[in-house]
Amino acid sequence: MEALRTVSTVAPPKVITAHLSKPLFSLSFTQKRSKSPLLNLTQFTKSKFTKFNVISPSVWTQPAAPPEEETEPDTDEKFDWFSHWYPLMPVCDLDKRAPHGMKVLGLDVVVWWDKNANQWKVFDDRCPHRLAPLSEGRIDQWGRLQCVYHGWCFNGSGNCKLIPQAPLDGPPVHSFPKACVGVYPSTIQYDIVWFWPSTDPQYKDILSKKKPLYIPELSYPSYAFQTYHRDIPYGYEVLIENLMDPSHVQYAHRGIISAKEPSVKVDREGGVPIDLKMEYSDKNGYATTNNQDIKSSFVAPYMYKSNLQNFTPGKFGQKGPEEDVLVFLCIPVSPGNSRLITIIPRHLWVNVSYCKWWNHMIQNLIVDSDLYLLRVQEEKLLEAGPLNWQKVSFVPAKADANVVLFRKWLKKYAGGQFDWGTKFNGALPPIPPREQFFDRYWSHVVNCSSCNRAYKGFKALKISLQVFSVSSVAIMAATKPGMVSVAARNTLAVAAIMCFVGSLWLSRFIYKTFHFHDYNHSFK
Repeated sequence: MEALRTVSTVAPPKVITAHLSKPLFSLSFTQKRSKSPLLNLTQFTKSKFTKFNVISPSVWTQPAAPPEEETEPDTDEKFDWFSHWYPLMPVCDLDKRAPHGMKVLGLDVVVWWDKNANQWKVFDDRCPHRLAPLSEGRIDQWGRLQCVYHGWCFNGSGNCKLIPQAPLDGPPVHSFPKACVGVYPSTIQYDIVWFWPSTDPQYKDILSKKKPLYIPELSYPSYAFQTYHRDIPYGYEVLIENLMDPSHVQYAHRGIISAKEPSVKVDREGGVPIDLKMEYSDKNGYATTNNQDIKSSFVAPYMYKSNLQNFTPGKFGQKGPEEDVLVFLCIPVSPGNSRLITIIPRHLWVNVSYCKWWNHMIQNLIVDSDLYLLRVQEEKLLEAGPLNWQKVSFVPAKADANVVLFRKWLKKYAGGQFDWGTKFNGALPPIPPREQFFDRYWSHVVNCSSCNRAYKGFKALKISLQVFSVSSVAIMAATKPGMVSVAARNTLAVAAIMCFVGSLWLSRFIYKTFHFHDYNHSFK
């Protein structure tokens, strides 16, 4: 988590005294830029973005008149959400013995291991027979995906290979096209399963034409990387803008993420102005840099990356990414739900001593500490309408530049929000009771191999302590006076008490670590 601590570090106010050569948002999206270090992005020539007037190096004011409503983007400018590869799950957290059901972009998919092709496959999660979820099925002895409702079996190409109810001497109904399952193109990159969100046969060979997002920091040979994933009970848009916001860390995550103490403190938490400057922006994303050369970039539609130093890719032995890069993959799931995959590059020797489940628990606490704030914020934004974000939000400080840029990018190219088509009516699900809302087990632990192993190990230890405690009491009760020494009896009694108390403590630890840990900001 050192990377997280470093990302939150900002310069003290005295450093932020030099004025920009031009106001931040006078650098409108018509300004020419240098070539993007991530992608060869195209420039556009017309801007509809509202300009801001700078009144100090870290503050700007909005114009008095309401911003002009933007028209629908042109066809060639409109962002196509379904023309990109999307990450599903790290391979290390997938069990080859069973299918895994997931929802992404409003699509229900099932990920399973095809041992005959030695590949991970991604199918439409519904049996063509009676639409039962294939993710609730099993992989049979021949390596086929079997629907457990009626036993229909499918190979890695989606073809039905068996309908048990069809007579052997009858017509081969299993070979009919309607008996097939929709297959999504899939691949492995950075030890993550990726899929192309269309079962249309024209995309069968899409991998030869377009590959998943290339992230140079994850391709360095002397570095490994650790992943963390969690299902989040608020939407994709709020998730990304929260990760882009550096100034909330000292407040929303107080007591979890430490930040460098500024030379001049205006409050207990140590918040300071942050001077952010836009480097480039277009349909494919944008990048900003602050006065400490902390570079942040958004690559549409789902990646936000923060570099604290310039990354220089090269051969083994040359300079690598160090531990100062954070990569966030933010996946839309459904209205009011998203999925976060965090990737942190680490040197190989650091990776060996890395306690994955404990680091995941810290990241769970970070997510929990602003979970409710963001869910309520999302409801208020939905009430105002996605295109009215600027009318209901007051953002006078340049520390919010990343958030403003994202909302403007979203408005210009995507109508202000993710396009769910006709799948959903746009309404958010109701906020459940707190214990369910902050649940960690179903949103992370059950799908994380390392955390699941730790969870089962602690539960086994708890039961062992309880068994020993009860057994010790039973032995003392069955032993007649004089059969054992008083010292031995007292030692056994103390051990029984300590094991019982230990099991109670461990039970509480398991609950707070793997199930539910509330976060009260008033006492931080």
